[in-house]
Amino acid sequence: MDDIPLGTLVFSLAVLLVSSGFFSIAETAMMAANRHRLRHLAHRGVRGAKLALALLAKVDQLLGVILLGNNLINAAAATLTAVIAKRLLGEGELALALGTLAITFGILVFAEITPKVVGVAHADRIVPVVSYALAPMLRIAAPVVWFVNLFVQGLLRLLRIRPATDAAATLSQEELRSLVLEGQYFRGKHRSMLANLLDVEALTVDDVMIPRNQIHYLDLTAKRSLLVEQLATSYHSRLPACEGGLENIAGIVHLKHVLQLQQAGEVDAAHLREILRPPYFVPEGTPLLAQLQQFQTDRQRLGLVVDEYGELQGLLTIEDIIEEIIGDFTTSAPGSESYRRDADGSIAVDGMAPLRALNRKLGTLFPLDGPKTLNGLIVEQLGEIPDAGTRVRVAGQAMEILQTQDRAIKVVRLLAPVGRSAAAPLQSADGRASSSG
Repeated sequence: MDDIPLGTLVFSLAVLLVSSGFFSIAETAMMAANRHRLRHLAHRGVRGAKLALALLAKVDQLLGVILLGNNLINAAAATLTAVIAKRLLGEGELALALGTLAITFGILVFAEITPKVVGVAHADRIVPVVSYALAPMLRIAAPVVWFVNLFVQGLLRLLRIRPATDAAATLSQEELRSLVLEGQYFRGKHRSMLANLLDVEALTVDDVMIPRNQIHYLDLTAKRSLLVEQLATSYHSRLPACEGGLENIAGIVHLKHVLQLQQAGEVDAAHLREILRPPYFVPEGTPLLAQLQQFQTDRQRLGLVVDEYGELQGLLTIEDIIEEIIGDFTTSAPGSESYRRDADGSIAVDGMAPLRALNRKLGTLFPLDGPKTLNGLIVEQLGEIPDAGTRVRVAGQAMEILQTQDRAIKVVRLLAPVGRSAAAPLQSADGRASSSG
């Protein structure tokens, strides 16, 4: 080696550092690459992505060939540096120390840190390219890599460590939700719809149904004039019909079938009973997505939610389920909103309003893992029905009870977060008075 010119040695050292940098950038990029994006590119016919997926399927062999090449090159670079230091500084401990410092600095900057930072930043673009070089290297070095991996596998068994499978690369529902909400892949309405779709997975029909006390229905025992008025002013295409009350459901009236009766002047209980459709019942607690599929299978649009004893709990339509995913879109009847906003910023709310609807429409943060209505939440946390005029704080929200009736809270005013009077103390959820803001 003494006959080789110094310039050639320096050039060779530079080549070794570049080669080491290639292995470093390849290692980091392969480990940081988005496998889902690689699968998408592979389906589109990108050959580099197919090669990358094949290499990542044998990650132990892939790391073996990368680290084998990287360590051989770094060792050769260290040896070459010692030769160059000897040429420049002569033999001795000083020359050896300076050479060691120089090659350590060179490897860190040019062969490790810089390439790995670039590999992380542009992993998805680098991987399909470096795969063309790594694939033949893996075939050539397969015997050496196999021999080295014998010791690696033995050590892993000794430490009782199981290598991760490809299943570990799949995303959980919470991880997917974070990707949707925090990533830059989806924006605006698309992000909201995808997040809602993930939330629907955990919902049941109880979370979305219209509570029993808010169901609009026809009482077939009512006077003919009242039936005519209800049908003429209804904002719904289908109405439950009953005999005297919701305890006796007779069927479902489709308003398009009532048109002929109206034209013939035959809108009465007897003729309405002839056009009734059988009621469609939904068991309480049914998962929402399962019920959506059931609606599709049974070709139904409206279901009556009943408990295990057959008692009516609420009403569910296919539109209610769809609105959970894409947001509100149906036209509501005038006065059907469960809240109204007053001039002072406070909001008067129906006590039987579903907590989920309040959270979605008003931005409140009521818990959803317990009672389904505001009345139920207040009664559960206070242990009693407070008198009208009582101010309370439930789940961090200040509110005032405006009206109670039939052992239930009918109307509640959600107080604005500021401007509360200190002279009107709030009752906390444990029943103790509090005057703090």
